Amino acid sequence: MVTVLTADDVESLCDVETMLPAVETALVEQASGAVERPDRPHFPVGAGLDDHTPHGTGLTMPAYVHGEPYYATKLASVHEGNAARGLPTIQAQIALTDARTGTPVAYMPGTRVTNVRTGCVGGLAARALAAEPVRLAVIGAGAQARWQTRAIATTSDLESVTVYSRSDSKHDCADDLRADGIPAETAETAADAVSDATVVVTATTSTEPVFPADATDAELVVAVGAYEATMQELEPELLERADRVFADVPGEAIETGDLQGTSVREADLVALAEAFDGERPDEPADGLTVVKSVGSAVMDLTAATTVYERSVDTDAGTDVPFRRVDE
Repeated sequence: MVTVLTADDVESLCDVETMLPAVETALVEQASGAVERPDRPHFPVGAGLDDHTPHGTGLTMPAYVHGEPYYATKLASVHEGNAARGLPTIQAQIALTDARTGTPVAYMPGTRVTNVRTGCVGGLAARALAAEPVRLAVIGAGAQARWQTRAIATTSDLESVTVYSRSDSKHDCADDLRADGIPAETAETAADAVSDATVVVTATTSTEPVFPADATDAELVVAVGAYEATMQELEPELLERADRVFADVPGEAIETGDLQGTSVREADLVALAEAFDGERPDEPADGLTVVKSVGSAVMDLTAATTVYERSVDTDAGTDVPFRRVDE
């Protein structure tokens, strides 16, 4: 039997509070080398449907943590045109498989899991690296802007949130955050948004820098949007003046547009898990810390495992036969 979880099931089982320890575990295990995480291929999809232009990007992301009962494979997609269709830009499905026997265990929608686990990176980074209270600036107004903010609100004393996007979606984003009890407002320019922030989060799909490096004196910048060489959210000047640059996956982060064109090398990047060893700073740092996140299937694995185990405890989902009885 295989447990099939619906989007409603996953929503009821996957929240920031539950996912924070799962994501922290993933980052610690990954930094220790106790994982199998093959290179994730990403490839254009949809060329030839209408013309020669691809409609989006497909990604395949497998992972296993040594000693865990399951491994996971996530099939993800990024389709920029989906906003006009009323669909999420990022969508995904996750297959959970028994590591001992290879037997399918569970299937679930991966969009909620991806959004929450990625948001938890910002929450964990703020908890480890930023003094309270936090004045947050968020560049971007999509789902990830919301989840980064919710996670930081969970781990930090959040004094204020300022949202900027080039589109009017920033108003919807701020409205949603206020509905969650988070003190959010909008800014008319990116420079205005970051000018008084102690923490800046960039959560866009931009191919060029999204705010001026000289517009902020923030102590922490968390960049989660650019995951390949053609994407960029940060000006090189910002990286050049950073005292420390952390990354969830240093070997992949160094290949992104944010770090290309800077003097930062892979050996300069510190695994984000190392930030979890110390106490939260009592006072804002004099310098700048940057956290560069590209995401990892190991986080999908620990998050999906948590969701599945909660589904067993709460009797959520539907068990369906996946093989013939005589096989």
